[in-house]
Amino acid sequence: MSASELPIPALGSAAAFESAASLATDDIPVAYREDRIGQLRERIAQRRFASVSSIPVIDAQSRCLYGVLSIEEILAAPGDARVRDLMDDDPPCVSHQLDREHAAWKAVQHGESALAVIDDEGRFVGVIPPQRLLAALLAEHDEDLSRIGGFLKSSEAARHATTEPMRHRLWHRLPWLLIGLLGALLAARIVGSFERTLSEIVLLAAFVPGIIYFADAVGTQTETVVVRGLSLGIAVRQMLLREAATGIIIGAATALLVYPAVLLGWHDARVAWIVSLSLLAACSVATVVALVLPVLLSRIGVDPAFGAGPLATVIQDLLSLLIYFGIATMMIA
Repeated sequence: MSASELPIPALGSAAAFESAASLATDDIPVAYREDRIGQLRERIAQRRFASVSSIPVIDAQSRCLYGVLSIEEILAAPGDARVRDLMDDDPPCVSHQLDREHAAWKAVQHGESALAVIDDEGRFVGVIPPQRLLAALLAEHDEDLSRIGGFLKSSEAARHATTEPMRHRLWHRLPWLLIGLLGALLAARIVGSFERTLSEIVLLAAFVPGIIYFADAVGTQTETVVVRGLSLGIAVRQMLLREAATGIIIGAATALLVYPAVLLGWHDARVAWIVSLSLLAACSVATVVALVLPVLLSRIGVDPAFGAGPLATVIQDLLSLLIYFGIATMMIA
């Protein structure tokens, strides 16, 4: 199928295009530098083209792109004017391998209604017409919103999840909830294994919900940043250091605020140290879990919308309990 035969990508379609070349069409009039505007207008009027908003100016032999003429300039110019005198000799153009979203945004940033596509040797491939640029932007916007909502696939999958039969709903959700139930039983076992620590300082039990909640909250914020980054094509390695550092800083800031509050409220310096250090460690670990888990689930083909939340919560809660009681045991011993 040639570029000119490609259909306009539909919003949310599974066959949505990914590269600039797949959006381009060659069913457009072309111009040459020595053409006169009158000749070009006659050539445009000979038949219907897929798009005439931007006319590429190319070399007849090499097909190298020299410039672009807008249809407004062609219609307003005198017939004896030369194309070379009116064309934009530094037009925005993109490689045929560029991602469709980046191509569409380049057109927006340059205020262009269409965008020329070239190959690796600089030869003209085609033009992405306005309707395809708009469709690409809408498709990417729809996909980004779906990812931000927890669906790392398309919104088509998100809509299917809301209308699927009951047996599919249960199959997609129950296993993760059962993992959560198992995690709750493990959490009870962890707390029970530190019974001696709790008997030493009963007050420690009062801070368990707060430690778990805050670690989960920090992890949820990180998950949101990660899925937004993934939706924009940002590699996880680019987010890893900054997010990990953010988790550590948030934990440290919280620890500094909590220590005097616990000390003033309960007059126990040991408990204040235990709670503060636990928050620092739990927030740091929760950030790493939230960074890694959605990516792992996505790579193995599991929809993070169903799995990332419950699984991350279980892992973060168990680790937070182990950190909290581990620090408490060391400080009491």
